[in-house]
Amino acid sequence: MKIAFVGKGGSGKTTLSALFIRHLAAAGRPVIAVDADINQHLGPALGLTDDQAAGLPSLGARLPEIKEYLRGDNPLIGSAEEMIKTTPPGRGSRLLRIVEENPVYAACARPIALDEGSVRLLATGAFTEEDLGVACYHSKVGAVELLLNHLIDGQDEYVVTDMTAGSDSFASGLFTRFDLTFLVAEPTRKGISVYRQYKEYARDFGVTLRVVGNKVQGPDDLAFLRREVGDDLLTTFGQSDWVRRLEQGAEPALSLLEPANRSTLEELKAAADAAFGLRDPRKYTAQAVHFHLRNAESWGNAKVGRDLAEQVDPEFVLGLDGATADRGTAGLGAARA
Repeated sequence: MKIAFVGKGGSGKTTLSALFIRHLAAAGRPVIAVDADINQHLGPALGLTDDQAAGLPSLGARLPEIKEYLRGDNPLIGSAEEMIKTTPPGRGSRLLRIVEENPVYAACARPIALDEGSVRLLATGAFTEEDLGVACYHSKVGAVELLLNHLIDGQDEYVVTDMTAGSDSFASGLFTRFDLTFLVAEPTRKGISVYRQYKEYARDFGVTLRVVGNKVQGPDDLAFLRREVGDDLLTTFGQSDWVRRLEQGAEPALSLLEPANRSTLEELKAAADAAFGLRDPRKYTAQAVHFHLRNAESWGNAKVGRDLAEQVDPEFVLGLDGATADRGTAGLGAARA
Protein backbone atom coordinates (compact mmCIF):
# COMPACT_ATOMS: atom_id res chain seq x y z
CA MET A 1 0.00 0.00 0.00
CA LYS A 2 1.28 3.44 -0.93
CA ILE A 3 0.09 6.05 1.56
CA ALA A 4 0.74 9.82 1.58
CA PHE A 5 0.32 12.36 4.36
CA VAL A 6 -0.29 15.95 3.25
CA GLY A 7 -1.43 19.18 4.88
CA LYS A 8 -0.44 22.73 5.60
CA GLY A 9 2.73 23.50 7.51
CA GLY A 10 2.22 23.08 11.24
CA SER A 11 -0.86 20.89 10.88
CA GLY A 12 0.86 17.91 12.49
CA LYS A 13 1.31 16.07 9.20
CA THR A 14 4.77 14.74 10.00
CA THR A 15 3.82 13.78 13.56
CA LEU A 16 0.80 11.79 12.39
CA SER A 17 2.69 10.11 9.56
CA ALA A 18 5.38 9.06 12.05
CA LEU A 19 2.76 7.75 14.46
CA PHE A 20 1.09 5.78 11.67
CA ILE A 21 4.46 4.32 10.68
CA ARG A 22 5.11 3.31 14.29
CA HIS A 23 1.64 1.75 14.51
CA LEU A 24 2.20 -0.35 11.40
CA ALA A 25 5.64 -1.47 12.56
CA ALA A 26 4.25 -2.42 15.96
CA ALA A 27 1.75 -4.67 14.18
CA GLY A 28 4.64 -6.45 12.47
CA ARG A 29 3.98 -4.98 9.04
CA PRO A 30 6.88 -4.24 6.66
CA VAL A 31 7.15 -0.48 6.22
CA ILE A 32 9.25 1.85 4.12
CA ALA A 33 9.03 5.42 5.38
CA VAL A 34 9.81 8.22 2.91
CA ASP A 35 10.60 11.77 3.94
CA ALA A 36 9.64 13.90 0.93
CA ASP A 37 9.09 17.12 2.88
CA ILE A 38 11.39 20.05 2.24
CA ASN A 39 11.95 20.35 6.01
CA GLN A 40 13.08 16.71 6.48
CA HIS A 41 11.59 16.15 9.97
CA LEU A 42 10.38 12.56 9.62
CA GLY A 43 13.64 11.04 10.88
CA PRO A 44 13.56 12.93 14.20
CA ALA A 45 9.84 12.13 14.53
CA LEU A 46 10.85 8.46 14.32
CA GLY A 47 13.44 8.87 17.06
CA LEU A 48 16.63 9.88 15.23
CA THR A 49 18.83 12.57 16.67
CA ASP A 50 19.36 15.68 14.57
CA ASP A 51 22.87 14.49 13.71
CA GLN A 52 21.60 11.05 12.68
CA ALA A 53 18.90 12.62 10.52
CA ALA A 54 21.42 14.95 8.89
CA GLY A 55 23.58 11.94 8.04
CA LEU A 56 20.87 10.09 6.13
CA PRO A 57 21.70 9.36 2.48
CA SER A 58 19.96 11.63 -0.01
CA LEU A 59 17.84 10.09 -2.74
CA GLY A 60 18.33 13.23 -4.80
CA ALA A 61 22.11 12.88 -4.63
CA ARG A 62 21.96 9.26 -5.83
CA LEU A 63 19.45 9.82 -8.62
CA PRO A 64 21.84 9.02 -11.52
CA GLU A 65 22.77 5.66 -9.96
CA ILE A 66 19.13 4.91 -9.12
CA LYS A 67 18.18 5.53 -12.73
CA GLU A 68 20.91 3.23 -13.96
CA TYR A 69 19.74 0.42 -11.71
CA LEU A 70 16.04 0.78 -12.55
CA ARG A 71 16.75 0.99 -16.28
CA GLY A 72 17.93 -2.60 -16.27
CA ASP A 73 17.74 -4.05 -19.76
CA ASN A 74 14.80 -1.98 -20.96
CA PRO A 75 15.47 -1.65 -24.71
CA LEU A 76 13.46 1.59 -24.93
CA ILE A 77 15.88 3.45 -22.66
CA GLY A 78 19.31 3.89 -24.17
CA SER A 79 21.04 5.20 -21.05
CA ALA A 80 20.38 6.47 -17.55
CA GLU A 81 21.01 10.00 -18.84
CA GLU A 82 17.88 9.65 -20.98
CA MET A 83 15.68 8.94 -17.95
CA ILE A 84 13.76 11.69 -16.21
CA LYS A 85 11.81 11.58 -12.95
CA THR A 86 8.65 10.36 -14.71
CA THR A 87 10.17 7.68 -16.95
CA PRO A 88 7.80 4.71 -16.65
CA PRO A 89 8.99 1.12 -16.39
CA GLY A 90 8.71 -1.34 -19.23
CA ARG A 91 9.80 -4.84 -20.10
CA GLY A 92 13.39 -5.25 -18.97
CA SER A 93 13.19 -2.59 -16.26
CA ARG A 94 14.17 -3.53 -12.74
CA LEU A 95 11.26 -3.23 -10.32
CA LEU A 96 11.41 -2.80 -6.57
CA ARG A 97 9.54 -4.64 -3.85
CA ILE A 98 9.08 -3.60 -0.25
CA VAL A 99 10.25 -6.88 1.27
CA GLU A 100 13.57 -7.45 -0.43
CA GLU A 101 17.18 -6.38 -0.45
CA ASN A 102 18.38 -4.43 -3.47
CA PRO A 103 21.14 -1.95 -4.29
CA VAL A 104 18.78 1.04 -4.05
CA TYR A 105 17.84 0.21 -0.47
CA ALA A 106 21.43 -0.67 0.39
CA ALA A 107 22.63 2.74 -0.78
CA CYS A 108 19.74 4.96 0.26
CA ALA A 109 17.61 3.33 2.99
CA ARG A 110 18.53 3.19 6.64
CA PRO A 111 16.89 0.89 9.21
CA ILE A 112 15.35 2.49 12.28
CA ALA A 113 14.66 0.37 15.35
CA LEU A 114 11.53 1.51 17.16
CA ASP A 115 10.30 0.49 20.58
CA GLU A 116 7.88 -1.79 18.74
CA GLY A 117 9.18 -3.08 15.40
CA SER A 118 11.44 -1.42 12.85
CA VAL A 119 11.21 0.42 9.53
CA ARG A 120 13.42 1.47 6.64
CA LEU A 121 13.69 5.21 6.03
CA LEU A 122 14.36 6.92 2.71
CA ALA A 123 14.94 10.68 2.58
CA THR A 124 14.93 12.96 -0.44
CA GLY A 125 17.60 15.15 1.10
CA ALA A 126 17.33 18.69 2.39
CA PHE A 127 17.20 21.75 0.16
CA THR A 128 20.77 23.01 0.46
CA GLU A 129 22.49 26.35 -0.02
CA GLU A 130 23.95 25.03 -3.27
CA ASP A 131 20.42 24.57 -4.62
CA LEU A 132 19.41 28.19 -4.09
CA GLY A 133 18.71 29.95 -7.36
CA VAL A 134 19.50 26.91 -9.51
CA ALA A 135 16.99 24.20 -8.52
CA CYS A 136 13.49 23.70 -7.21
CA TYR A 137 12.59 21.21 -4.51
CA HIS A 138 10.80 19.02 -7.04
CA SER A 139 14.20 18.02 -8.39
CA LYS A 140 14.62 16.30 -5.01
CA VAL A 141 11.27 14.52 -4.86
CA GLY A 142 11.66 13.36 -8.46
CA ALA A 143 13.58 10.38 -7.08
CA VAL A 144 10.53 9.37 -5.03
CA GLU A 145 8.27 9.57 -8.08
CA LEU A 146 10.68 7.41 -10.07
CA LEU A 147 10.87 4.82 -7.28
CA LEU A 148 7.10 4.60 -6.89
CA ASN A 149 6.73 4.21 -10.65
CA HIS A 150 8.93 1.11 -10.35
CA LEU A 151 7.52 -0.34 -7.12
CA ILE A 152 5.35 -3.43 -6.78
CA ASP A 153 3.77 -3.64 -3.33
CA GLY A 154 1.30 -6.09 -1.87
CA GLN A 155 -1.37 -6.23 0.77
CA ASP A 156 -0.05 -5.69 4.31
CA GLU A 157 3.06 -3.99 2.91
CA TYR A 158 3.30 -0.23 3.24
CA VAL A 159 5.14 2.75 1.83
CA VAL A 160 4.27 5.82 3.90
CA THR A 161 5.39 9.18 2.49
CA ASP A 162 5.48 12.45 4.38
CA MET A 163 4.87 14.93 1.55
CA THR A 164 5.93 18.55 1.40
CA ALA A 165 3.51 20.98 3.03
CA GLY A 166 0.78 22.96 1.29
CA SER A 167 -0.30 22.61 -2.30
CA ASP A 168 3.28 22.14 -3.58
CA SER A 169 2.62 18.39 -3.55
CA PHE A 170 0.58 18.92 -6.71
CA ALA A 171 3.43 20.50 -8.68
CA SER A 172 4.41 17.07 -10.03
CA GLY A 173 2.74 13.77 -10.81
CA LEU A 174 3.87 12.37 -7.46
CA PHE A 175 0.46 13.05 -5.93
CA THR A 176 -1.10 10.33 -8.15
CA ARG A 177 1.32 7.63 -6.99
CA PHE A 178 -0.61 6.70 -3.84
CA ASP A 179 -3.49 4.37 -3.05
CA LEU A 180 -4.74 6.73 -0.35
CA THR A 181 -3.85 10.26 0.71
CA PHE A 182 -4.47 11.41 4.28
CA LEU A 183 -4.89 15.17 4.56
CA VAL A 184 -4.18 16.37 8.09
CA ALA A 185 -6.31 19.43 8.87
CA GLU A 186 -6.64 21.54 11.97
CA PRO A 187 -10.15 22.80 12.79
CA THR A 188 -9.37 26.30 11.49
CA ARG A 189 -10.15 28.30 8.38
CA LYS A 190 -6.53 27.97 7.19
CA GLY A 191 -6.60 24.24 7.69
CA ILE A 192 -9.79 23.93 5.67
CA SER A 193 -8.48 26.17 2.88
CA VAL A 194 -5.67 23.67 2.19
CA TYR A 195 -8.24 20.87 2.11
CA ARG A 196 -10.26 22.74 -0.51
CA GLN A 197 -7.17 23.21 -2.67
CA TYR A 198 -6.33 19.53 -2.47
CA LYS A 199 -9.90 18.50 -3.14
CA GLU A 200 -10.00 20.57 -6.30
CA TYR A 201 -6.67 19.33 -7.62
CA ALA A 202 -7.33 15.68 -6.72
CA ARG A 203 -10.78 15.52 -8.31
CA ASP A 204 -9.56 15.44 -11.91
CA PHE A 205 -7.19 12.53 -11.24
CA GLY A 206 -9.34 10.33 -9.05
CA VAL A 207 -7.05 10.72 -6.04
CA THR A 208 -8.61 9.15 -2.94
CA LEU A 209 -8.47 11.78 -0.21
CA ARG A 210 -9.48 11.33 3.43
CA VAL A 211 -9.24 14.04 6.07
CA VAL A 212 -7.77 13.46 9.51
CA GLY A 213 -8.72 16.22 11.93
CA ASN A 214 -5.82 17.08 14.23
CA LYS A 215 -5.61 19.06 17.48
CA VAL A 216 -9.34 18.56 17.97
CA GLN A 217 -10.19 19.75 21.48
CA GLY A 218 -13.93 19.31 21.75
CA PRO A 219 -17.39 19.06 20.16
CA ASP A 220 -17.17 22.50 18.57
CA ASP A 221 -13.97 21.59 16.71
CA LEU A 222 -15.50 18.33 15.53
CA ALA A 223 -18.68 20.07 14.38
CA PHE A 224 -16.61 22.61 12.44
CA LEU A 225 -14.72 19.89 10.59
CA ARG A 226 -17.87 17.93 9.81
CA ARG A 227 -19.53 21.05 8.45
CA GLU A 228 -16.58 22.05 6.27
CA VAL A 229 -15.29 18.65 5.15
CA GLY A 230 -18.39 16.46 5.11
CA ASP A 231 -17.94 12.80 4.24
CA ASP A 232 -14.23 13.25 3.53
CA LEU A 233 -13.63 13.43 7.30
CA LEU A 234 -12.38 9.99 8.31
CA THR A 235 -11.40 10.48 11.93
CA THR A 236 -9.80 12.90 14.38
CA PHE A 237 -6.72 12.95 16.58
CA GLY A 238 -7.04 14.75 19.90
CA GLN A 239 -4.64 16.59 22.14
CA SER A 240 -1.84 14.27 23.22
CA ASP A 241 0.55 14.38 26.14
CA TRP A 242 2.43 11.55 24.40
CA VAL A 243 3.06 13.74 21.35
CA ARG A 244 4.13 16.65 23.55
CA ARG A 245 6.69 14.45 25.28
CA LEU A 246 7.99 13.27 21.91
CA GLU A 247 8.35 16.83 20.67
CA GLN A 248 10.27 17.66 23.85
CA GLY A 249 12.87 15.05 22.96
CA ALA A 250 11.64 12.07 24.96
CA GLU A 251 11.02 8.67 23.37
CA PRO A 252 7.84 7.36 25.02
CA ALA A 253 6.73 3.82 24.30
CA LEU A 254 3.95 3.61 21.74
CA SER A 255 1.94 1.51 24.16
CA LEU A 256 1.56 4.63 26.32
CA LEU A 257 -0.20 6.59 23.57
CA GLU A 258 -3.70 7.57 24.65
CA PRO A 259 -6.20 4.77 23.80
CA ALA A 260 -8.44 7.12 21.80
CA ASN A 261 -5.51 8.26 19.68
CA ARG A 262 -4.27 4.68 19.24
CA SER A 263 -7.77 3.85 17.97
CA THR A 264 -7.43 6.68 15.46
CA LEU A 265 -4.29 5.08 14.08
CA GLU A 266 -6.16 1.81 13.69
CA GLU A 267 -8.85 3.66 11.74
CA LEU A 268 -6.18 4.97 9.39
CA LYS A 269 -4.85 1.46 8.89
CA ALA A 270 -8.35 0.11 8.19
CA ALA A 271 -8.92 2.82 5.58
CA ALA A 272 -5.56 2.07 3.95
CA ASP A 273 -6.26 -1.65 3.86
CA ALA A 274 -9.69 -1.07 2.33
CA ALA A 275 -8.10 0.96 -0.48
CA PHE A 276 -6.11 -2.07 -1.57
CA GLY A 277 -9.15 -3.70 -3.14
CA LEU A 278 -9.82 -0.58 -5.22
CA ARG A 279 -6.45 -0.56 -6.96
CA ASP A 280 -6.49 -0.34 -10.74
CA PRO A 281 -3.07 -1.23 -12.22
CA ARG A 282 -4.02 -0.03 -15.69
CA LYS A 283 -5.11 3.37 -14.39
CA TYR A 284 -2.00 3.66 -12.24
CA THR A 285 0.25 2.90 -15.21
CA ALA A 286 -1.73 5.22 -17.51
CA GLN A 287 -1.33 8.11 -15.07
CA ALA A 288 2.41 7.54 -14.96
CA VAL A 289 2.52 7.65 -18.75
CA HIS A 290 0.31 10.77 -18.80
CA PHE A 291 2.67 12.75 -16.59
CA HIS A 292 5.71 11.41 -18.39
CA LEU A 293 4.42 12.66 -21.73
CA ARG A 294 3.57 16.04 -20.20
CA ASN A 295 7.05 16.40 -18.70
CA ALA A 296 8.68 15.17 -21.89
CA GLU A 297 6.91 17.77 -24.00
CA SER A 298 7.38 20.68 -21.59
CA TRP A 299 11.09 20.21 -20.80
CA GLY A 300 12.34 16.62 -20.96
CA ASN A 301 12.75 16.28 -24.73
CA ALA A 302 14.76 19.48 -24.92
CA LYS A 303 16.97 18.48 -22.00
CA VAL A 304 17.69 14.95 -23.21
CA GLY A 305 17.71 15.68 -26.93
CA ARG A 306 15.31 12.95 -27.99
CA ASP A 307 11.58 12.19 -28.01
CA LEU A 308 10.97 10.64 -24.60
CA ALA A 309 7.54 9.42 -25.67
CA GLU A 310 9.51 6.56 -27.23
CA GLN A 311 10.29 5.30 -23.71
CA VAL A 312 6.66 4.23 -23.17
CA ASP A 313 6.09 0.49 -23.45
CA PRO A 314 2.40 0.23 -24.45
CA GLU A 315 2.17 -3.45 -23.50
CA PHE A 316 3.50 -3.01 -19.95
CA VAL A 317 1.15 -2.62 -16.96
CA LEU A 318 2.76 -2.35 -13.54
CA GLY A 319 1.41 -4.89 -11.11
CA LEU A 320 -0.25 -7.27 -13.56
CA ASP A 321 1.04 -10.77 -14.22
CA GLY A 322 4.13 -10.54 -16.34
CA ALA A 323 5.15 -7.13 -14.94
CA THR A 324 8.07 -8.66 -13.07
CA ALA A 325 11.40 -7.21 -12.14
CA ASP A 326 14.74 -8.07 -13.59
CA ARG A 327 16.30 -9.59 -10.51
CA GLY A 328 19.81 -8.48 -11.39
CA THR A 329 22.17 -8.15 -8.43
CA ALA A 330 24.48 -5.39 -9.66
CA GLY A 331 25.13 -2.66 -7.16
CA LEU A 332 24.39 0.98 -7.89
CA GLY A 333 27.97 1.66 -8.83
CA ALA A 334 28.41 -1.58 -10.77
CA ALA A 335 25.18 -0.99 -12.68
CA ARG A 336 27.03 1.58 -14.80
CA ALA A 337 29.26 -1.10 -16.30
